Amino acid sequence: MYAIITTGGKQYKVSEGDVVRVEKLGLEDGETVTFDQVLMISNENGLNVGNPLLANATVTGKVARVGRGKKIIIYKYKPKTTYHKKQGHRQPFTEVTIEKINA
Repeated sequence: MYAIITTGGKQYKVSEGDVVRVEKLGLEDGETVTFDQVLMISNENGLNVGNPLLANATVTGKVARVGRGKKIIIYKYKPKTTYHKKQGHRQPFTEVTIEKINA
């Protein structure tokens, strides 16, 4: 049994017990989160596809941890003008353990 959910402008294929790294949700470790934007659910009864979302379908999970990803370096350079600019960025994320898919 799996579902396709939308959060943070991205789509994720999740099953029960999966650990998914999504965009920052603003929750603390151990809190429960409910994803109500479910696009599709596949179970023993077959495939249920929404138009665009499924009504009365949710996916619940628990926040495993909150953190920041690896640092990426943005380096801008223009020749012959002594223009150099170095900047770093670490994208925040939330890791969610999927507990239950409610169809």
